[in-house]
Amino acid sequence: MAVSIIPPLRGRLLVATPPLVDPNFDRTVILMLEHNDEGALGIVLNRPSDAPLTAVLPEWHEYASAPGVIFSGGPVATEAVIALAVGGAEGTEGWVSVLDTVGTIDVGRDPAGIGPRLSAMRVFVGYAGWGPGQLEAELDQEAWFVVPTRADDPFCAQPDRLWHDVLRRQRGRVAMFANYPEDPAVN
Repeated sequence: MAVSIIPPLRGRLLVATPPLVDPNFDRTVILMLEHNDEGALGIVLNRPSDAPLTAVLPEWHEYASAPGVIFSGGPVATEAVIALAVGGAEGTEGWVSVLDTVGTIDVGRDPAGIGPRLSAMRVFVGYAGWGPGQLEAELDQEAWFVVPTRADDPFCAQPDRLWHDVLRRQRGRVAMFANYPEDPAVN
């Protein structure tokens, strides 16, 4: 099967189409951080854990968006820490822009250098990753909807509703999936 040519997806959302049988990605919303010929990398935005941020990165807690917990960013490299924030600027050490004012920050640095400028922040452990052509094949199989990202999506107050809310704001047939039941057999 030929794989379609997909424009780079950096800064876009991947929204899992139902029913995605992989429990790692069922009803997930992924912000794409990288997408090129070598593969793709993103973070799951709607999987908060029970681990408070204060237990892992107490010096960054005051900058965190509610809920102030660590999020599961995906099943790959679950020891890796990726922090997203709003308010950094190009040229600031430890800041890499992903989408307009949303970017990654290096939480290994002293928060005094960038923290006071942040208006929102979330910390993720692990990420979602794809090898060369793997994501494109999944898109050809219609495993994901690709939709625009709003700057507040990564920091929404109710991450458990993000899948539903992102689908609901789409146009046409994609919006209908927002009402897809958790268990279609019960429908």
